[in-house]
Amino acid sequence: MEEKTIVCISCYYKGYDFMDEMKKLGNKIILVTSENLKEKNWPWHAIDEVFYMPEVKPSVWNLDHLVQGFSHLMQTRKVHAVIALDDYDVEKAALIRETFRIPGMGQTTHRYFRDKLAMRQKAKDSGINVPEFTAVFNNDEVNHFVDQVPAPWVLKPRSEASASGIKKLNSKEDLWKALDNLGEERHLFLLESFKPGDVYHVDSLTFNKEIVFTSASKYLAPPMEVSHEGGVFRTKTLGRYSDEFKALEEVNSKVLSNFGLINGATHTEFIRSKDDGKYYFLETSSRVGGAHIPDLVEASSSINIWREWAKIEDALLRGKNYEVSKPTGYYSGLIVALIKDKEPDYNQFECEEAVKFLPIDYHVGIVYKSKDSVIVQERLDTAAEKIHAELLNILPPKDKPMS
Repeated sequence: MEEKTIVCISCYYKGYDFMDEMKKLGNKIILVTSENLKEKNWPWHAIDEVFYMPEVKPSVWNLDHLVQGFSHLMQTRKVHAVIALDDYDVEKAALIRETFRIPGMGQTTHRYFRDKLAMRQKAKDSGINVPEFTAVFNNDEVNHFVDQVPAPWVLKPRSEASASGIKKLNSKEDLWKALDNLGEERHLFLLESFKPGDVYHVDSLTFNKEIVFTSASKYLAPPMEVSHEGGVFRTKTLGRYSDEFKALEEVNSKVLSNFGLINGATHTEFIRSKDDGKYYFLETSSRVGGAHIPDLVEASSSINIWREWAKIEDALLRGKNYEVSKPTGYYSGLIVALIKDKEPDYNQFECEEAVKFLPIDYHVGIVYKSKDSVIVQERLDTAAEKIHAELLNILPPKDKPMS
């Protein structure tokens, strides 16, 4: 079996299972990561070579230097695929593919999975419900928008992963103050209507334009709320035969087909408006969900999204077919919170449904699993109460999101 060379790009510590699986499938792995992640517990047994990039600012590299370095690497190695392991790396990988003509998602398609303004416009043009929005390039257009769309509004970065840098605004005066404060970076933001409602995430795998696996979950405490107010992050899977799941599966399929996704893992978010009950598209990304969502998905379905994504990429390189296993039908829940101690005492959370305790410094992280949705909900509620009462540490929001 011919060894293929895969370059994995990541400015976060993630993708352990992906690289491990790719190695098991008989491939050569080259990792390009940030210099400050040298000491992380990467799957060194699976990595053949590693190259480090200095960060200009958190998660940002000098792209000219990245291309120059890649050019040097290509002189003595034949690269078959370039994989972005995090949202922040999608742009980097697309640039490398375009520059060196390596197959995979290029810069045009990548914008629909990275630039929130591009993805909203594409969704709207495709007949998919989106909250009312506007670019903030032109003063008259901004004023027209706020005169037509009642407050509150949300000012958000076009290309930040997660809820980082989002501001909720209640008056025209506050909005113009916020826009003025952005200065030269104003064009990197967009403005949209704030829609109260339940937020969902859909995590899926696509092979040759066909969605072969879908998991849908509901945030019990959305990332934006946790990022801004501190507190406990919770999410819970939906039953595969529920009306919510079916509606999300349908709109998720519409998003991915219209956005031009051909292969890989995706994490897409929707909100169900309290006002009209409709599902509105929020954002999508061509990567595995962060915040330990893959652990949630694996508990309910026995599908490890990272490993299945590796199998998809391997099948594409070798011209083989890919089939995912039939998912198991459990309910699962995930809870993650910042705490005061470096390591939590997990003994107090031991129970039959607690199937995984996540080893994250200064965090408590638990995955629950049961055949009964109500039991999962009860376990999440009990754990949240205990964490709030005894363990929780609330810090002011940082620029760098949970990923």
